[in-house]
Amino acid sequence: MKLIVGLGNPGRRYHSTPHSVGWEVADEVAARHGLKWTQARRIDAEFTDGDIRGADAMLLKPTTFMNASGEAVAPLVRGEGLDISRDLLVVVDDANLALGRLRLRERGSAGGHRGLESIAAHLGSEGFPRLRCGVAPPDGEPGEDLAAYVLAKWPRALRPEVEGMIARAADAIEQWLETGDFAAVMSEYNARL
Repeated sequence: MKLIVGLGNPGRRYHSTPHSVGWEVADEVAARHGLKWTQARRIDAEFTDGDIRGADAMLLKPTTFMNASGEAVAPLVRGEGLDISRDLLVVVDDANLALGRLRLRERGSAGGHRGLESIAAHLGSEGFPRLRCGVAPPDGEPGEDLAAYVLAKWPRALRPEVEGMIARAADAIEQWLETGDFAAVMSEYNARL
């Protein structure tokens, strides 16, 4: 099984904010394949699963707050016996990456992202693939503190660009699930907007 984890914060207040773009990507993949979300019983998360492009896949949206994402991810990874280096993909926002850009990496540091820090701490390793979605303000400056920017709703004028990024992120996930070739997906999607 492949596990795709979209990170975000629970509650209407955080819906459609830069910090919850991981949830939006997971929602897009689920919608494309007619998968319905269910509340998990043993962990704080919503999940759905099914065949996605020939792969047995589960989508997960932790309903902990971002800083505690690992509390939902680690028990599932261990319970399913997943190899984090090849069976797990975490989708997150990245305020240091230009709006609309995607960056896939097979492993790496959290780079200050609290959700990635939590998952790495609970798994005891940073050796898992991640898909970073660029959410930096178009002018390069949030105009206020970064936390306020990533927790505020997307400006309506940016929504088309955000939707395009979400669609490309979903395309990248589908390609990975279909081919199993993460290096090829990195090569294609890291290079284009």
